[in-house]
Amino acid sequence: MANYLLIESRDPFEYGDTRYMYNLAADLALKGNRVTLFLIQNGVLTTRTGVKDNPLDGLSEKGPAVTVLADEFSLRERGISQGSLVEGVEVSNVDSLVDMLAQADTKAVWH
Repeated sequence: MANYLLIESRDPFEYGDTRYMYNLAADLALKGNRVTLFLIQNGVLTTRTGVKDNPLDGLSEKGPAVTVLADEFSLRERGISQGSLVEGVEVSNVDSLVDMLAQADTKAVWH
C-alpha cells in the first residue's frame, strides 16, 4: 500500500483535464492505497455545496476512502465559508501540505 498526495489547483469548470485527478484519486484508493486530494487555489471551487456536475460527487461514490482537504487561505480568498462546504471536505493549510510532501513514503502529483 502506498501513500499518495494529489494536489489540484485548477478550476474543473475551466479546464477539462482536472477530472483526471478526481478519477485517479478514486482509482488509487480502490486499489488499497492511502490517498489525499488537496484542493488549493481555484481547485477549491468544487468544495461549495450545490455545485452542478461537481467532480467531488463522483469521488465520494467511487472513492469514499479518499481524504479531501481544502486550503483555508484559498477558500477565504474566494469567499467560500467553512459552513458551505460539501460534506467530507476538511479545511487544511499550506503548512500541513508541506508536512505531507516531506513524508518519505509519499508520492505527490501536482496539477
